[in-house]
Amino acid sequence: MKIIKVTLIFVLAALFLTSCLNYTQTTTLKIDGSGKMFIHYWTKLKNADDTSTVNELGIFNKEKISKEFTAPFTTIKEIDIYNDVKDTTIHAKVEFEFSKLDSLNKIKVFKDDKFSLKDGPENTKIFSQFIPPFATDLGIDRKKFAIIYEYYIPGDVLFHNADELSNNKLTWRFTLDDLGPGKNITATFRPFKLKETPTWVLLLACSVLCVVFVFLFKKKKK
Repeated sequence: MKIIKVTLIFVLAALFLTSCLNYTQTTTLKIDGSGKMFIHYWTKLKNADDTSTVNELGIFNKEKISKEFTAPFTTIKEIDIYNDVKDTTIHAKVEFEFSKLDSLNKIKVFKDDKFSLKDGPENTKIFSQFIPPFATDLGIDRKKFAIIYEYYIPGDVLFHNADELSNNKLTWRFTLDDLGPGKNITATFRPFKLKETPTWVLLLACSVLCVVFVFLFKKKKK
């Protein structure tokens, strides 16, 4: 059963929820392909009493969400489900770490997303993710669904098709109508160079070790 897949959320939203549904996926990549992902989705309930019904369906059920994201290559850091009584909204937050971006394709939730991070020309790397299409005849207002993808890229971004670039943060924004047959988000970047330890730090460390060894040797002779 797919729990957090955006298309499933939209179907359930049409039946039990009102107003717009907001889905934000924030991913921080590392040069080696590992990273962390934070997902937050929320919406306004038609009735405050609908909470239990929505929980039973799974998209706001902590145990079912945990099961969907548990894998040998992921580490779940936090799952938070809560209601805001002030505006009758229900929220779900999921944060987890992953060992390889490509490995996320093995999770049912992301089976159509085609995550990819591969080497490009001239010491560059190319990131991409496919955002699957969503078709429905349920009569929902497709423009009211806000879908946001954010990526923090570990390098200088050279090419991208995002809506916004701020330093090394890329942001894509969609509605259901925007997705059409699906969207491929991508960026080409040159990875940041790993910081090398300054030579003077190495020399200082060696000097300290020499002093310690001399001190210990003299103390042992006494």
